[in-house]
Amino acid sequence: MNVRQLDISRRSIALAAALIGTVSLAIGAHAALNMRALDAAKAVSTDQVTGSVGQTSRLALVIGNGHYPDASAPLTQSINDARALSSSLRKNGFDVDMVEDASKDDMVRAVNRLKSRIKGDTVVMLFFGGYGVQAGRESYMLPVDAVIWKESDVRRQGVSIEGLLNMMKEQGAKAKLVVVDASRRNPYERRFRSYSHGLAPIGTPDNALILSSASPGKVVDDSKGEHSTLVTELLNNLNAQGSSAESVFNKTRVAISRASEGDQVPTVSSSLLEDVHFDQAGG
Repeated sequence: MNVRQLDISRRSIALAAALIGTVSLAIGAHAALNMRALDAAKAVSTDQVTGSVGQTSRLALVIGNGHYPDASAPLTQSINDARALSSSLRKNGFDVDMVEDASKDDMVRAVNRLKSRIKGDTVVMLFFGGYGVQAGRESYMLPVDAVIWKESDVRRQGVSIEGLLNMMKEQGAKAKLVVVDASRRNPYERRFRSYSHGLAPIGTPDNALILSSASPGKVVDDSKGEHSTLVTELLNNLNAQGSSAESVFNKTRVAISRASEGDQVPTVSSSLLEDVHFDQAGG
């Protein structure tokens, strides 16, 4: 090999080394960039998790049943009530699962969805508007596909309010808020001898607040407005800043009793151990 050839070989080797160095730098920079992106993603994820710690979750199951085949006319107020209350609860920070004209399967699925999401810091709200029947000293919410001919049909096809409250308790819910607008004269009342008007007294587990549209054993007629009397007054009081849930329910009860001159007296039962507010500012 002559001198010129040796010089060319040395330059080729130097050029190749420089090229390899450039590629290595590029690969290193790309790897570093990927690591920074991964670290940033981890930081965002951590921030999201950390931000959720200590925050009370607020869940609501809202059921409005209006179209019962056995009824002579639909309960249009129940649907309107469910929609209006859902909107108000969402504004107050509740994650609302609303179901309209629910069959038994629909109601069971909705209850199971709620059950899977309840944690120890959860405030749970239940609203039911439709037909309710008492059987065996329990109150049942009736799905639209219920076929009721005897008392055992109520227990088999209805959804027990007490059973739902017990589920919330077993799941460890922080507080349980229940509104039942179902003390209506229903189309099944003449079908079995042991029928009792209205709803039975609803047992109140620990840390629960229950508002029912009438006294136990009483029925009320629907008003002529867009919403039931109960939901009309509840919505009027719901957004009062700083008011506790117990205060909202009691003000609703008093307003309905006065407006009806004592013909409709809602029932409020409370075993709350601490104040619960609908508005997030109130806690």
